[in-house]
Amino acid sequence: MGALELLLLSLGVAMDAFAASVCKGLAVKRVTMGRMLACGLWFGAFQALMPLLGYLLGVRFQSVIERFDHWIAFVLLGCIGTNMLREALGGDVAALDADFGPKSMLLLAVATSIDALALGVTFACLDVDVVPACLCIGSVTFLTSALGAALGGAFGARWKNRAEAAGGAILILIGLKILIEHLIRG
Repeated sequence: MGALELLLLSLGVAMDAFAASVCKGLAVKRVTMGRMLACGLWFGAFQALMPLLGYLLGVRFQSVIERFDHWIAFVLLGCIGTNMLREALGGDVAALDADFGPKSMLLLAVATSIDALALGVTFACLDVDVVPACLCIGSVTFLTSALGAALGGAFGARWKNRAEAAGGAILILIGLKILIEHLIRG
């Protein structure tokens, strides 16, 4: 996986956390640097950790799934992306929660990083250097989440659905690219 693909993948996976951060920013009267950092750190850390856990699980079963690993990558990325598109196009706006405490942020960070766990399983099927990939995903998520909190405070909910739709489309396209490349190589 090339650097551009990894960056696009990182952006795609980060969009759930970005959308959640926008909602957090909407819920408070004033977005402070501390709140921006809280979103960035919680979401970035979990988005970096979950693919690593998924990778470790996937590696255990790699010998069993080698023959059809490209199909697994395609289906997982397609499902994750489709789910993100469905949520974005459904127009539902999540309930606004102004709580930045550890319990609230932990639950939200886990919920938004489940897709990253599945992505880690996909990494086990592909030629991906997992530690730099996880660091890239975590860093991109940190930045987009901190920015999302600030944007939520400044601009409102209209960005949430667009961000999720863009992220979903990116993941679907990367899954399709993986499948096509494998089928062409043969």
